[in-house]
Amino acid sequence: MQKDNSAPSTPTSARARHRRRSNEFPADESKTNGHLLLVNDHNKYRSMWIRACSSLWMLGFFLLVIYLGHLYVLAMVVIIQIFMARELFNLLRKAHEDKHLPGFRLLNWHFYFTAMLFVYGRILSHRLVNTVTSDKIFYRLVSRLIKYQMVICYFSYIAGFMWFILTLKKKMYKYQFGQFAWTHMILIVVFTQSAFTVANIFEGIFWFLLPASLIAVNDVAAYFFGFFFGKTPLIKISPKKTWEGFIGASVATTISAFVLANIYGSFQWLTCPRKDLSAGWLHCDPGPLFKPEYYPLLPWLPSTEIAILPVQWHALWLGLFASIIAPFGGFFASGFKRAFKIKDFGDSIPGHGGLTDRMDCQMVMAVFAYIYHQSFVVPQDYTVETIMSEILSSLTLEEQQILYMKLGQILQERMFGRN
Repeated sequence: MQKDNSAPSTPTSARARHRRRSNEFPADESKTNGHLLLVNDHNKYRSMWIRACSSLWMLGFFLLVIYLGHLYVLAMVVIIQIFMARELFNLLRKAHEDKHLPGFRLLNWHFYFTAMLFVYGRILSHRLVNTVTSDKIFYRLVSRLIKYQMVICYFSYIAGFMWFILTLKKKMYKYQFGQFAWTHMILIVVFTQSAFTVANIFEGIFWFLLPASLIAVNDVAAYFFGFFFGKTPLIKISPKKTWEGFIGASVATTISAFVLANIYGSFQWLTCPRKDLSAGWLHCDPGPLFKPEYYPLLPWLPSTEIAILPVQWHALWLGLFASIIAPFGGFFASGFKRAFKIKDFGDSIPGHGGLTDRMDCQMVMAVFAYIYHQSFVVPQDYTVETIMSEILSSLTLEEQQILYMKLGQILQERMFGRN
């Protein structure tokens, strides 16, 4: 009779086995891709129901945040980034090594919040100054913090760097330096896209909402087209993706871009840029992009006209990018997960995985939306409006007063010179 040498089951080992079952790929997934398509999945209706319920819950929460305004959208982005960082930090973490490195997890978060202070401080500094101009004491305090913000961030990072060096342990060097490199890669990925996302928000919620909506539309359309019609596998690293889903989603996303731009563009609250950090409702001149132009629906009947916002033509390019290029962010994430033999980055959203699984394409899209807006939407010629906007957003109140006095002196000298 053979002796059973297996160790007794413990709650910890049971949880570890459960994580492997729920988060790793099944053993037969390395075979052909055909049986993995949604049309061949016997549990597809149950998974679709779970996914639909989660999507409706997220949609309701998202719409509420959008209604509350710029600051709440910013807060939502920050919270999502914290959860994304948590999921990515845990990806390469080993419990056995962490037991011998007390405080090592805290070091990761030290670097994270230092990077957050640097990135958001640079983006929001002038808007913060514009918000506190009415209180002289608070205004001086904020101005000093902004002036020395880079120094504060630098020495905070150096403190973390010294902390890391002092915690190095023999036989743990490889693991510690691997975690150090992984932490910095996470900071680059998360905060590069976050800088563009926040910039889009303050250019007008429209430039955040439309790209994010197009990625969601493309994801949903690809799922349903693949669910009902998917027959031809699209790419090996993501075996459930099909050509039918990809093409159907591309058409649906491009049409949706044109329609959604018209809907969003009709709300002044979404189109106005935010120059400070207050939470009040915005009223502004919508600008030529959001003023309708009329085109004859039938050339031989000029009376039949259709109103189109100029921004809708820009939206078509965003829709094409969201449907053709942005999905490659998802393909990259799929390949990354396969490299580490995991199914999802997390399990915070039932039916969807983790927040990182939902944000893979959004990160690519946010960067493109900002670059497109700055390159093709923002007027390149200097106008009174653009110069005034730059003055209000870039100069402190004292600097604006000095500029006002000097400009007044120059105008007086020119007027007297003519006389």
